[in-house]
Amino acid sequence: MKIYHGIDDLSRLNYAVVTSGTFDGVHVGHQKILARLQEIATRNNGETVVITFWPHPRLVLHPEDDSLKLLNTFEEKAALLKEQGIQHLVRIPFTKEFSQYTSEEFIQKILVDTIGTKKLVIGYDHRFGHNREGSFEQLKLNAPKYGFEVEEIPRQDIDHVGVSSSKIRKALDEGDIDTATHFLGQPYALTGRVVMGDKLGRLLGYPTANIEVDTKYKLIPADGIYAVTVLHEHTTYKGMLYIGNRPTVNGTKRNIEVNIFDFDKDIYGESLTLYFHKLIRGDARFNDLEELKVQLGVDKQDALRMLAQL
Repeated sequence: MKIYHGIDDLSRLNYAVVTSGTFDGVHVGHQKILARLQEIATRNNGETVVITFWPHPRLVLHPEDDSLKLLNTFEEKAALLKEQGIQHLVRIPFTKEFSQYTSEEFIQKILVDTIGTKKLVIGYDHRFGHNREGSFEQLKLNAPKYGFEVEEIPRQDIDHVGVSSSKIRKALDEGDIDTATHFLGQPYALTGRVVMGDKLGRLLGYPTANIEVDTKYKLIPADGIYAVTVLHEHTTYKGMLYIGNRPTVNGTKRNIEVNIFDFDKDIYGESLTLYFHKLIRGDARFNDLEELKVQLGVDKQDALRMLAQL
């Protein structure tokens, strides 16, 4: 998959089959659109193109609102789109200036002049352009003039799976991993760098890698203990993950710590990707460290049992 960080270095394609959107999560609803893109491209010997916007428009248009958390970083989104077989990913830097583009300008300058769109596929109720003025009806009306066809994925095709990025965010905020996994079509992933901790886990017999996530916009699921798999240097391990402020030791900072099973390597400064499979339990305060240690033993057995069922 070729990635273009802007439209200046993109050459017109002979038969471009295009869709556009934020595609946060690249969930099963998005995957329906992407599958249709590939179907059309294969039938017409064309090439698939996804136009996406980064940063997320809400982060630019409403910078004072820090409530939005994203399911993907741009790198994660790109990797998921590559897995779906997309050939060209066009990342348009979303700025306040770009937000002033009318729907007519977006069609002419980007879809027609730059990409050479022959077929545009969009999800139902897709809006674009300044103040979201552009619609499927407008696209359909103007498409012949611009030399491309437009197709809308029917509402029922998306609605019957009942999915949206906001539903997935809500599920993760509530620790509902099963629902998030179902809507995403795969486990939710979180990537971060291993940083120095206070080695409390090692003292308890369950050494942990403390994870620092580089972007504040990445959604961190609800506090609790999770059964996870951990990717390190192309090898996958089983583990249990803790998210919370460690109330048993009166912690004040939210931590992300993973105990990787059957693993004993010095990985400070290295990157890990965590895949969420099941919520074991919510966070809790224990009377002392010994009681916590006993519970960690139970948690590990629960994690192993859950992961064995995958």
